[in-house]
Amino acid sequence: MTILEAIKQRHSVRSYTERPIEDEKMQQLVRLVNECNDESGLHIQLVTNDPKAFDTRMAHYGKFSGISNYFAMIGKKDDDLDEKIGYYGEKIVIAAQMLGLNTCWVGLTFKKNPDVLQFGEGEKLRAVIAVGYGTTQGVAHKVKPIEKVTKVNGTMPDWFRSGVEAALLAPTALNQQKFRFTLTDDGNVLLTSSWGFFTKIDLGIVKYHFEVVSGKSVARGA
Repeated sequence: MTILEAIKQRHSVRSYTERPIEDEKMQQLVRLVNECNDESGLHIQLVTNDPKAFDTRMAHYGKFSGISNYFAMIGKKDDDLDEKIGYYGEKIVIAAQMLGLNTCWVGLTFKKNPDVLQFGEGEKLRAVIAVGYGTTQGVAHKVKPIEKVTKVNGTMPDWFRSGVEAALLAPTALNQQKFRFTLTDDGNVLLTSSWGFFTKIDLGIVKYHFEVVSGKSVARGA
């Protein structure tokens, strides 16, 4: 499976079976977490066999079930924390999809378990990502027309269109898709967003999708 195929096939899954993640796949996930932490300075942790995190009233209301494995997205508080959480978390999500696993970003409906999580000074838990074998493969979310999330003078280059199409397939909180990609006259790509729940994490997620498909870097716009 290619990265683009994984992006197209990935859908958020809230209900999981009891099938364990195979050791080989678990080892690959651990290696990826370590690589992401080394590159980003985050403190992402892969937690296994912890059903307590989703044993909450809000989790049941949100129809989360069977979740015992998850990535805890932890990092030191700074202005870029949420964007880094989104970017590297989504990198892990797509890698998990390529391994045949299902995932779901979760921002609120979980309980922090101090018995299994480790925190350094000034670090905080911003989100978790459920991972495992889903009872279904999930369903595709609605996407906005590409013209609603782009600003381009003249003809839109194919690489830019491909990147934005991949970004529109990215998960965002409440499916808000409150982002906009601008292609400047000198060929740079700027990413901006209006305010909403978890929009900075969303920016990191859609930035990863755009960059990994287009091969072009993205800068934050004002």
